[in-house]
Amino acid sequence: MPKAYLSIDDSPTEFTDDLTDWLVEQQIPAILFVRGERMENNSLPIINAIQKGLRIGNHLYSHRRSSELSYEEVIEEIEKTEALINEAFQQAGKERAEKYIRFPHMDRGTAGWIVDYDQIPERYKNDVESLFWDGLNVSKDKPSAELIEKKNRLEKWLKNNDFVTPYKDITFPWYANTEVGQAIDAMYTFSTSDWMLTKRHKDKHQYKTTQDLKRKIDTDPYLHSEDSPNIVLMHDDPENILDVTKDLVSYMKDIKNIKFI
Repeated sequence: MPKAYLSIDDSPTEFTDDLTDWLVEQQIPAILFVRGERMENNSLPIINAIQKGLRIGNHLYSHRRSSELSYEEVIEEIEKTEALINEAFQQAGKERAEKYIRFPHMDRGTAGWIVDYDQIPERYKNDVESLFWDGLNVSKDKPSAELIEKKNRLEKWLKNNDFVTPYKDITFPWYANTEVGQAIDAMYTFSTSDWMLTKRHKDKHQYKTTQDLKRKIDTDPYLHSEDSPNIVLMHDDPENILDVTKDLVSYMKDIKNIKFI
């Protein structure tokens, strides 16, 4: 049976409680990567999620691209959100086991150049490039040496401040044997591209309907493999794509027989 981890970016919203209630009801574990600015005035859904047993990760404070911020500004964004997450765990009466992070827009400080594609072995390059360039709104331009250095400094800072990757058993060679699997910040192996169905993005990208996204699920070359778990990326959005989330997760679970772990 294929297996997958579910990760959800951009919580909390006014729909987070409904989302986490449904996940618990369906017995689907997940990590919510939370935005600090949203938590500041709406931390209760995250406190509730913690009490329900879901894991929480850092998605920075303002959701700005790290390539557009200085190194110091990125650290400030991480630390502000860390304080809010720690407070939520304290209010939930739960101990935080590990510290996770995923950068907004998958921008690790180098814009669309998420990993160093020039260093990816040729036999893996197509898989890694298509993973990030199909479904993300990113530039393919190689960054400056200064931005690459900032990305490396950020990874070192994460390691020195006890962040860990939440996904330690992904064995696809293009993941495990490249920078994708070596990163401390959380990567993914499959994006549902659900964000393309929000009103602000509707009809602007290649996936325009839920059926389009189901066909993306059907045709992914790795999502149905039993060789390794996958990491599925979805979103918690204030425009309310909860029905899309439920439909796609149910489709993966009940129709494609993917077990969420």
